[in-house]
Amino acid sequence: MKELPKLYIRKEECCGCTSCYAICSRNAITMKPDEEGFQYPVIDGNICVRCYQCIKVCPIKAAKEQ
Repeated sequence: MKELPKLYIRKEECCGCTSCYAICSRNAITMKPDEEGFQYPVIDGNICVRCYQCIKVCPIKAAKEQ
């Protein structure tokens, strides 16, 4: 089985745009608030099929690849 996608390691690597949440056809990603109220994606490993569409749609990860 493939590794669970890593949407971000540090919060600076996520802009909270919800693109990953919106593209997930399995509803494996939820947006959870941190201690300051900012929303960050959380992947449920029991639901995720590891299609990596969330990684492909991420604007920050896409910008790093250019």
